[in-house]
Amino acid sequence: MHTLIFATNNQNKVDEIQSLVGADFNIIPLKTAGINIDIPEPHDTLQENAAEKANTILNITNQNCFSEDTGLEILALQGAPGVKSARYAGEGRDFQANIDKVLSNLGTTENRNAQFRTVICLKWGNEKEGFQTHYFEGICKGNIATEMHGEKGFGYDPIFIPEGSTKSFAQMTMEEKNQYSHRQKAVTKLFEFLRSK
Repeated sequence: MHTLIFATNNQNKVDEIQSLVGADFNIIPLKTAGINIDIPEPHDTLQENAAEKANTILNITNQNCFSEDTGLEILALQGAPGVKSARYAGEGRDFQANIDKVLSNLGTTENRNAQFRTVICLKWGNEKEGFQTHYFEGICKGNIATEMHGEKGFGYDPIFIPEGSTKSFAQMTMEEKNQYSHRQKAVTKLFEFLRSK
């Protein structure tokens, strides 16, 4: 079994990814790896933020690790909240406030097309031969609901309805969400790569 450090302390994300990869890999969050830092996300792109987090963990541990950055990109808001998704309504990372701001900014806009986009940055290798950087992207297209639906999930899940469904992510079981999930698509590419190693 391979152990991979995932540069997050968001247990929801850890559980979601562990449910996708099964028993071949043990995904451990920062806390389990003994790392207690808040890694900044200062960049303007998801890829740069993902790389910042992965590089930070690699420099501390010299172990295989990966990070991800995910943004909700709404067409009518010119791609916002995008890279600022977690802090859209302020530095407090209050997702209820973030959702309220999205719904307020959209108002009665008819075009509510949106997509979730995840970028994963993997650092893979060893100390002797060095570590290579690999990127994997996953996109889930959908629409923003006019009000919240459901209690499951996290983040913007209560207002995001993926293409092909009438349910929001927050109304879905983990198995249902994984059929559509942007993170699932990126993680699938990541682990297809790892299994080829």
